[in-house]
Amino acid sequence: MFSFVQKGAKLVAGISILMMLQSCATYYQRIQGYHDGLAAGNFSKANDDLDKIGLLKADRNRVLYLMEKGRTLHLMQQYDSSNRYLNEADLAIEDSRKSVKDVLATQLLNPMLTKYQPEDFETFMLYYYKALNYCYLGDMEAALVEVRRIALQSNRQEDKNNGKEGKYSGDAFAMILQGVVYEKANDINNAFIAYRNAADLFLNNSNEYYGVKIPMQLKKDVLRTASKMGFSAELERYEKLFDLTYKHAPAAEGGEAVIFWESGMAPVKDQQTIQFNIIANGGNYFFRDNAGFYNYPFDNTIQGYNSNLRLSDIQMFAVALPKYVPQPMAYTSGSISLSGALYSLEKAENINVVAEKTLQQRFGKELATALSRMALKKLTELALTPKRNDKQNKTKKEKNEEAARELVALGLKIFNRATEKADTRNWQSLPGTIFYTRIPLDRGVNTLTVTTQGTGGQKKEQLVVLEGKPGIQFYSLYSMR
Repeated sequence: MFSFVQKGAKLVAGISILMMLQSCATYYQRIQGYHDGLAAGNFSKANDDLDKIGLLKADRNRVLYLMEKGRTLHLMQQYDSSNRYLNEADLAIEDSRKSVKDVLATQLLNPMLTKYQPEDFETFMLYYYKALNYCYLGDMEAALVEVRRIALQSNRQEDKNNGKEGKYSGDAFAMILQGVVYEKANDINNAFIAYRNAADLFLNNSNEYYGVKIPMQLKKDVLRTASKMGFSAELERYEKLFDLTYKHAPAAEGGEAVIFWESGMAPVKDQQTIQFNIIANGGNYFFRDNAGFYNYPFDNTIQGYNSNLRLSDIQMFAVALPKYVPQPMAYTSGSISLSGALYSLEKAENINVVAEKTLQQRFGKELATALSRMALKKLTELALTPKRNDKQNKTKKEKNEEAARELVALGLKIFNRATEKADTRNWQSLPGTIFYTRIPLDRGVNTLTVTTQGTGGQKKEQLVVLEGKPGIQFYSLYSMR
C-alpha cells in the first residue's frame, strides 16, 4: 500500500508539474503567431491564423475571438464582415452575466476559466469600429445607433464610478467620434453636445485625460458647432475656457476629411506574482507582502475556515495578478500636407495609458480576490494535511490512511500552485494610440502627403488620394509597428 502511495505521489507531482508548465503561458504568448502577422501588416495571414487558435474556440473566449476577428477584417477593409463579428460580440457581451460557475472558478481556481468580460475601454473601442465600418459602408442610420450607444456607455461609466475624481468616467475619444458622426449626419445640436462632453472631460482633469492633452481640433469643433447653433453664451464661455477666439471660416468646396491614424499595438497583458505571508498580530491574522506595501486582514468568515486549522502553518505563498506591458511604437507623431498647408495629427486616444490606469484603479479589488482565492486553497490544503502525531503507536492501516491523505494534500498543493494564474486576456489587436486631424478638401482630386516620425529619427511618407465632395468623409491609416 505504501509503495503504491509513493508511486501515486510521483505521478500526481508529474502531472501537476506538466499542468503548471502549460498554465504558465499568457494569452499573448498563446496567440503570438496571429499577433506577429498583424504587426507585420500581413492581415490576411493573421486572419487565417486566428481561426487556428484552439484557445479562442473555447466558449469562455468567444467574445475575444469575435472582437479580434472583427478588428482584423476591419484592417482588411472588409467592413461588412467585420461588423458581423463585432455585432455578434456586442450581443454576447450584453447577454453575458457571471454564472455561479464563473464565480466559483474565480474564487477557487483562476479567472482565466471564466467567460471573458471586456474592459470598459474595449467596449468603447467596439462602438468606434462598428460606427466607422457603417460610415465606410454608407449606412449612416446604423452608424448613428452606435454613437448613441457611446453616450449610454458613458452614463454607465459615470454611475459605476459615482463621479469619483480621476476615475475613468467616460472616453473622450469616443465622444469626439460621436460628434464627428453626428456632424456628418448634419445633426449639429448633438454634435455640439458630444464635442462639449469630450472637452469637459479634459477641462475637469487639468486639460489632460488619460495620457492625452486636449486637442486643438476639439476646441475648434466646440466653438464652431456652438456658433452654428447660435449658442452665444456657450460660445463665449468656451472661448474663455480655451483662451481662444472663434473665427468663422467658409465651408471648403470639396468638403472635409477626418483622418484617423492608429499607431502601434495595445499593451500586452502579462502576469506578475507577489509573495505574501500570513502574519499573526494580537490574535488576528494579516496578509503581508515581502516588501511591506500591502497589509490585508485575514477574513475568518471565509468559507472553509474553522478555528482548528493551523494558520501559522501557512508560510509564504504567491498570488498572481495582471499587469500591462506597453509595446514599442515605431511612429509617435505625424502630419499631413495638402496644397501647401500642414495639418498636425493630434493624439486623441492613448490605450497604453487607459489600460494601465484603469487596471490600477481596480488593483485593490483584484488583489483582494486573489488573496481570498489563495486563502481558500491553503485552508483546503491544511484541512487535508494529516497532523504529525507519533507514528509508532499507529496501526499499519492508520499509517496507510495517513500516507494517502499526504498524497492527496501533495497533489492539491501542486495543483493549487499550477492553477494560480492571473487573467491575461485582452483585445490584443487594438492600437496603442489613435491620432486624428480634420482637413478641408478642394473640389476634385486631392493628393495628401502623410508623414509619420518616430523618436529614433525614423520617418515614413505615403500618399493618400481623396475625391473632394460635399460633407465629411473618413479615412483610416495604420502603423502597426
